[in-house]
Amino acid sequence: MTRKLTRILTTMMAVSLLSFSAIGHANTLEESPSALAMTTDALIVRPVLLATTIVGSVVYLVSLPFSLLGGNTAEAGEVLVAGPARATFARCLGCTRSGRKHDTVEQPAN
Repeated sequence: MTRKLTRILTTMMAVSLLSFSAIGHANTLEESPSALAMTTDALIVRPVLLATTIVGSVVYLVSLPFSLLGGNTAEAGEVLVAGPARATFARCLGCTRSGRKHDTVEQPAN
């Protein structure tokens, strides 16, 4: 049972890494993600980013006294909580960059 679970998790990790490498090479300004990218984002990437946000929040709270003493609470909050939260919630489905996808408005020809 453990061997089968390990094999499944290893396969899922390999598929995830392969899909991330393909997404990482796309250097377009206007993104129009494919159905595969949207599906991968919805089923794999978003849950992982949500878990990263939760773990980052816990680490931020644990390290808060040290961040206060060091004077870098804003930087720690940005890296550990705000960055992953933006990537999780403020990004179009299948897009690689955070932020909202702007609607294109076409001007009528005069």
